[in-house]
Amino acid sequence: MSDAIVVIPTYNEIENIDAILEAVFAQEKAFHVLIVDDNSPDGTHKRVATLQEKYPTQLFLEKRNAKTGLGTAYIHGFRWALERDYEYIFEMDADFSHNPADLVRLLEACKEGADVAIGSRYVKGVNVVNWPMNRVLMSYFASKYVRFITGIPIHDTTAGFICYRRKVLETIGLHNIKFVGYAFQIELKFKAWKLGFNIKEVSVIFTDRTKGVSKMDSSIFSEAVFGIIKMKIRSLFTKHKRNAQNTP
Repeated sequence: MSDAIVVIPTYNEIENIDAILEAVFAQEKAFHVLIVDDNSPDGTHKRVATLQEKYPTQLFLEKRNAKTGLGTAYIHGFRWALERDYEYIFEMDADFSHNPADLVRLLEACKEGADVAIGSRYVKGVNVVNWPMNRVLMSYFASKYVRFITGIPIHDTTAGFICYRRKVLETIGLHNIKFVGYAFQIELKFKAWKLGFNIKEVSVIFTDRTKGVSKMDSSIFSEAVFGIIKMKIRSLFTKHKRNAQNTP
């Protein structure tokens, strides 16, 4: 039984799924993987089901009926993990934008005292490969904007490559999460920070996908720009306590 599980949401990742799983399972640390697939038309979930025969004790699959947002997929996966005995719960993309070799570095950061370890693109300059400049600037200044509005001391607030200790996800209360898109990433970090958890950024290199189609669109950034102000205002009227756990 592993104490660490990597939650990977998928939608039409048939071109990447074999390679990403092989890369995760090739690490020296014995990670488990949970694929949360939103009924991919390209048959990603069917391929994962077949691969479970190869990795019967390491690979798990949850298939949802429809694509209802990245945040809801992660919450589904986090709840699944919290119902089991995992101490370290990761989130990672399936398209190799996050290097599986960095999983160990994030895990080590948590074992050395961090409650949340973030694979950060911006903690040491800008570590992004193959993105067009307009997208780099949009992402970089989105994080700057979030930091300005919320006061959160994190350079890469929109990062999606993260290791959480289970107590963080238990305490946050996943039923209280408002965002369903990429702003979900910001909200979890913000709540963890407000609750006083120790957050560490680990410098990683982000490489844009070479296979498959990106899921990014303008609505993702609209949610972040306008939703963050609402989130900050709500937080002014919320008491953040760590002494009592919320239900997932």
